[in-house]
Amino acid sequence: MKHPGFAAFVCAAFALLSAFPGTVSAEKILRYTDHEPYGNMRTQFIKQVFFREIEKESQGRLKIDAHWNGEISNSYNALRTLSQGKEADIGIVVPEYTAEQLPLHQIFKSFPLGPDNGDAQVTFFHRVFKQHPQFARELEQNNLINVQFFLGYPVGFFTRQPEVKLSQLKGTTWRTASFWHQSFLRNAGATTVAMPWNDKINDALRAGQLNGLMVNLDSGYDIHAQREAPYIYSSPALWLGHVYLLVMNKDTWNAMSGQDRQAIYRAANITEKQLGATLDKGLAALTATLEKEGAQFHLLSRGELEKWQRVTQYQAVQRDWVIQQESKGNADAGALMRDVSQLLEGSARKQP
Repeated sequence: MKHPGFAAFVCAAFALLSAFPGTVSAEKILRYTDHEPYGNMRTQFIKQVFFREIEKESQGRLKIDAHWNGEISNSYNALRTLSQGKEADIGIVVPEYTAEQLPLHQIFKSFPLGPDNGDAQVTFFHRVFKQHPQFARELEQNNLINVQFFLGYPVGFFTRQPEVKLSQLKGTTWRTASFWHQSFLRNAGATTVAMPWNDKINDALRAGQLNGLMVNLDSGYDIHAQREAPYIYSSPALWLGHVYLLVMNKDTWNAMSGQDRQAIYRAANITEKQLGATLDKGLAALTATLEKEGAQFHLLSRGELEKWQRVTQYQAVQRDWVIQQESKGNADAGALMRDVSQLLEGSARKQP
């Protein structure tokens, strides 16, 4: 038998909650897009650490509906997809793939060398983004808010021949994606070619059409480049400057409660503290895997790294880029390049 007062109590309770909607936070699902398949170091770290901390810090109010492997958007369309905010709320944007929309973010890849450990790299990017609001403004102009950054592994030179001297590449042909790296290779005497990133690269290596690849170690491993180019020249200090921006649609961000935004900030802070060690551990594991599969690693000495840095003439390449950007109206390009350079040099000096 139902108590006659119970229905009145329930109605009164609902009326009270309706009168004060801020007292109860409804669950919100954020749709996430990533161009890479789930399973590598970065994607696992994002899901198992960052996403878990978001749910924990929000006390379950925020949930992540993750879509990997370009299911929603590929790497080249991610910025547009997230700017519109219709198909996804949050996801990864790679500045290198959107140089026209994010010109200032291209600065990072313009340096041949950098910190040789994960914590130093994380500290560098933390300081850059904290001290220079130009990067945040560039994202906001695309209706995006950066909530966290993630980093990749260093550059590796995958070659077909042993005993290659990186400062003397005349007569050789290389494939690399970055316009900065293309300039570096040409200044070292090499010829560069543009090729889609697929299995045909291995065919070109096998046929001798390519002498090698300049690419981050994990991308080389993804296409099994070590099978045709087993000699790998690398160093943790062989800077990639490849940053993965985990951004949110600005309208979605502004519509969230302050409580939920703070939960995401706390989750990002917790995640960032673990990122450096994760990078170092992942790099060691990847190197061991490549060697197990037949790759022959040559760890570049400090002298070899400095020779490479000199032959790239990177500062002249940077000056040309700054002139080009300032002609397009990016007045901050020169000052920002100098400031980032000083921060990067400071990070390198602090290393043992």
